[in-house]
Amino acid sequence: MIATKPLDLRSNLKKYMDVAFKGEPVVIARPKNENVVMVSEKDYNELTKAKQNAEYLKRIDRSREQWKESQTISFSMEELQTMESDDWKPTQKVRDFMEHMKHE
Repeated sequence: MIATKPLDLRSNLKKYMDVAFKGEPVVIARPKNENVVMVSEKDYNELTKAKQNAEYLKRIDRSREQWKESQTISFSMEELQTMESDDWKPTQKVRDFMEHMKHE
């Protein structure tokens, strides 16, 4: 990782962009520790994907906990297709589940 100041960055932008493109992050030091990091688009996309994956895995873990605590409900494909209609009303199964969740 390389650190630079904004004035140096402006004077040597191509150099720092080449460094970032080659995979080495460039930290641009700013007052009050409000630093900025320049990375290649490839590295940025990888970081974004890793963050999304971590968030997805966290949701899966939460879903597993809800399943273990009987806080889930399952539907057949036929039930799901019925729910698509504009005039669908909650079935007894749904009402029972909602009542169960009130007491959790």
